[in-house]
Amino acid sequence: MKNIVNLGNVATYINGYAFKPSDWAEDGAPIIRIQDLTGNSYQMNRFKGIVDSKYDVNSGDVLISWSASLGVYVWNRGNAVLNQHIFKVVFDKEEVDKDFFVFQIDNLLKRAANQAHGATMRHLTKPVFDALPFYLPDIKTQRLISSKLNLIVHLIEDHHEQLKKLDELIRSRFVELFGNPVMNQKRFPVKQVGDVIDFIGGSQPPKNVFEYTPTEENIRLIQIRDYRTDKYKTYIPRKLAKRFCTADDIMIGRYGPPIFQILGGIEGSYNVALMKAVPKMGNREFIRWFLKQECLLHYLEGMSKRTAGQDGIQMDKLKKYPFPYPPIELQNQFANFAKQLDKSKLAVQKSLDELEILKKSLMQQYFG
Repeated sequence: MKNIVNLGNVATYINGYAFKPSDWAEDGAPIIRIQDLTGNSYQMNRFKGIVDSKYDVNSGDVLISWSASLGVYVWNRGNAVLNQHIFKVVFDKEEVDKDFFVFQIDNLLKRAANQAHGATMRHLTKPVFDALPFYLPDIKTQRLISSKLNLIVHLIEDHHEQLKKLDELIRSRFVELFGNPVMNQKRFPVKQVGDVIDFIGGSQPPKNVFEYTPTEENIRLIQIRDYRTDKYKTYIPRKLAKRFCTADDIMIGRYGPPIFQILGGIEGSYNVALMKAVPKMGNREFIRWFLKQECLLHYLEGMSKRTAGQDGIQMDKLKKYPFPYPPIELQNQFANFAKQLDKSKLAVQKSLDELEILKKSLMQQYFG
């Protein structure tokens, strides 16, 4: 029988200090905020003063965001001080393997999100947090479990790195064949994006027709989030669908952040947050990778406008963007190269999916 204890009996959880903007300084110790943990911050605030040493954070410390974005993190950016809405974990009550703790608390927080309170900011109250059930086997068992899970995590990271390198290889080949489109060193004739590509916006059915089980009478409604996860599959009656895409179509996320994500791989009916890029001429794979260029993304980010709280693409600016147009033979040569590497990417992705399933299965087995 598993040894289950309350989370509050496992370790001490120290809430951060309530720093105010007037406390910020140009130098001093970095102040860890939630956005510094989630990667949504480009610049850290600093504090040059004295606070209780219990708020000090060092590399290797385990931090838990219990407000807004529930999550567990291992801090690895040197000495800092802790802001409010983040717990620092001090393992002073039980013998706990740090990796084992992180794996289990991540699982717990996902489940605890359903118990979160707060109208404008989701957070865990201290009583709810302390009462969470924690599986606490002996230290040897903890280390055995964490070593198995760490092995899978490292394999997953390796597979993501392989996919990244394959994409980099395709980008490198693009530059080799076509040069920098902004500079147009190859002296290709220059068109505009609107001359080469049609953009077809999506359609937004009302939420009261949404369905969550596939049938012969409905069709999948594709939203931007569906390219990240299949967790929220949504369907609509086929008779109400107005915009369709195949898995091979070039799909673009209209709003952000980040804006202008080049997407694909799903078949269905797409909503207003997406648009389909339909080539008027040329090779589709070449055009897909032309749209993936960082220089085009940076141009659009500089021109983006706020739409209902989101950054949006200015379509008139996109259509006027210069498009150096190479010979079709060169486009086809690049497309053949990209398709070959896509086969390698599919094999890596298949293995990655199997690893994710294995990890999920083990997490369920160990932590429920």
